[in-house]
Amino acid sequence: MLLLAVAAIGQGCAGYRLGPTNGVAARSQSVQVNPFINETIEPRLGEAVTHALRKALQQDGTFSLDTSNSGDVIVTGRIVRWDRRALSYQRRDVATPRDYRLTITAWVTARDRRTGRTLLDRKVSGHSTVRVGADLVSAERQGLPLVADDLARNTTAL
Repeated sequence: MLLLAVAAIGQGCAGYRLGPTNGVAARSQSVQVNPFINETIEPRLGEAVTHALRKALQQDGTFSLDTSNSGDVIVTGRIVRWDRRALSYQRRDVATPRDYRLTITAWVTARDRRTGRTLLDRKVSGHSTVRVGADLVSAERQGLPLVADDLARNTTAL
């Protein structure tokens, strides 16, 4: 009976792998993330996205983060859109939004330093829902790291 239970548990974990799944040894390559350029009128987006992407890459563990400008892969980006859309409205005031969906869209490029080959060149978006409390500016300020983290997770997954 015990043997049957151990075999069943073992089969349930058969598809699980530790470490990177792209065939490259963990941290065998380094990545350099250059500051993102903010092409929108919303301030502080570039810093938030750059910080979130660096943090996501460190947590992913596939690459080591290079801070001395000599990474094997160089990641650059341009934030091309910041969007805020109303999702729901106040119960007694249909003109005043209660929840917003914040979205950041960036054009992300990753190049191999040695060969110059483009590894990634596409638009990536991240979003989060924010509830407006006392004022919209405070809600957006609190939601910005969440949106940047989502964009970073989506970029790292690519």
